[in-house]
Amino acid sequence: MANKQKISIDWKNVIKLAVILFVITAIASLCLAMTNYVTSDVIDQRNEQANTEARQAVLPDADKFEAVDNIEAIAAAAAPNEASIIKEAYVGYKGSDLAGYTVKTAPSGYGGAVEVLTGIDKDGKITGITILSQSETPGLGAKSTEPAFQEQFKGKDAKKEIAVIKSGEASDNQITAITGATITSKAVTTGVNASEKVYEALAKEGGAQ
Repeated sequence: MANKQKISIDWKNVIKLAVILFVITAIASLCLAMTNYVTSDVIDQRNEQANTEARQAVLPDADKFEAVDNIEAIAAAAAPNEASIIKEAYVGYKGSDLAGYTVKTAPSGYGGAVEVLTGIDKDGKITGITILSQSETPGLGAKSTEPAFQEQFKGKDAKKEIAVIKSGEASDNQITAITGATITSKAVTTGVNASEKVYEALAKEGGAQ
């Protein structure tokens, strides 16, 4: 009968190895957490800067903006049918004087939500729109990001609902749809019309709530 060899375990080395692995894992986790913390701050700052620049682009007379805190309540009262697409509103000032308002909406387009930022001055004129994000079809709905389409909204009376026509010459309260992308064109217009309703509510109340 063969003799069984007794296996000897060096527990000191096992424990030492476990401690080393634990320390390495803890340091790696701490470094990752610190990197995420720093990166998150940088990303937040960049996003805020991009948002501020977008507001200034659609409301160029403003040099500072203040968020409207209770936008959900205002949206529900001013535009009950579109309240779910109204995401935020800002009051724009030039110095201490009211310059106008910006409203962000996210209506549903052909390929998903289309984030629309609309600027309206204190006199009730649309000063510009921009598309913050979209996933529309390249060459069709994605043309909503182009100046040729967006410029149609500039100067429109924010107290009048804007309609979309497929062809022909647009009147004062109309815009011409992007060829082959009527759904996207209507989505953007829905966002602008919802923004007009928020503007009217804010203007009536005299600014931020």
